Amino acid sequence: MNSIGVVNYAEEKGSVEIREIAKPSIGEDDVLLQVANVGVCGSDLHQWTSDHSWPVNYPVVLGHEFGGHIVELGKRVEGWKEGDRVVSETAAVIDANSPMTRQGLYNLDPNRKGFGYGVNGAMTKYVRVPARCLHRVPENLPFEQACLTEPCSVAYNAVVVNSRIQPGDRVVVVGPGTIGILCAAVARLCGAEVAIVGLEADRERLKIAEQYGCVGIVGDATAWAQKQDGLGVDCVIDAAGASATLKIALQLVRPNGHITKVGWGPQPLNFSLDPLVQKNVTLQGSFSHNWPIWEKVLSLLASGTLDVKPIIGGVWELQDWHEAFDQMHSGKVVKSVLKPN
Repeated sequence: MNSIGVVNYAEEKGSVEIREIAKPSIGEDDVLLQVANVGVCGSDLHQWTSDHSWPVNYPVVLGHEFGGHIVELGKRVEGWKEGDRVVSETAAVIDANSPMTRQGLYNLDPNRKGFGYGVNGAMTKYVRVPARCLHRVPENLPFEQACLTEPCSVAYNAVVVNSRIQPGDRVVVVGPGTIGILCAAVARLCGAEVAIVGLEADRERLKIAEQYGCVGIVGDATAWAQKQDGLGVDCVIDAAGASATLKIALQLVRPNGHITKVGWGPQPLNFSLDPLVQKNVTLQGSFSHNWPIWEKVLSLLASGTLDVKPIIGGVWELQDWHEAFDQMHSGKVVKSVLKPN
């Protein structure tokens, strides 16, 4: 029985459409998941507008932020049953023998392929998921929030694991998209004083960031960064979808400070990295997440300690994917969520 899915079918800009999708068959170590909700990620938008910087296996069903119910189990799957409420990690294909996987850092396995670009994702009725990717969703956590475990895990990895933020630190987040706002929210949970910086077009999104106790700044954040002692902030989280914002980060960070880069952008830089040397700054990349991070984030979501409701701009039926993408792309909403079933 076929269902419909949101398919990215070619590299050319705008190559996304609704297509009929066959129900996936599963392997011995997989489950079949009936998707309840799937979040639209900035990377889905980048594939739609064809300004992404990663290889895509066309045609592919989009969507990697998702949760739902198990409807079928592979014969070697243990510890799960039909009807279980779950969310799935994004690392759909990994090399079990990779040195990174053996350290538990399978997110950094060079052979990793994710849902929505490497294999079919969740913007459809059913998705095939390796059982190792699954995490249990507490009953009190609705799927439209639970499906955002993935971007919350990106933020947790960037802020908690890769940035060493301490209570009382002053932090600037560059870029008020989903990841930027969630990074700001997690930095607040770490006890930091946080400002988030955007462009004129980002005013509405900055207002949402302010609901997390952050200072929203349009344009130049130098005055805020230097107001304590004139030297800059302890940490800059660069969550903008461009490489050039690293220049701003180097201007705002204090000597011996820390920059974590979590936003992608294929454009070249064309500026000197001398300030990195002169200021003795640590520059850290942060990519994806792994199993323990998901467990921590689900605890934070279930307890209400981390609340994603402010960033959800609406829930759309699958056939209305274009409006959901458009609302996010234009900056009218921070996060669009789709409901395939």
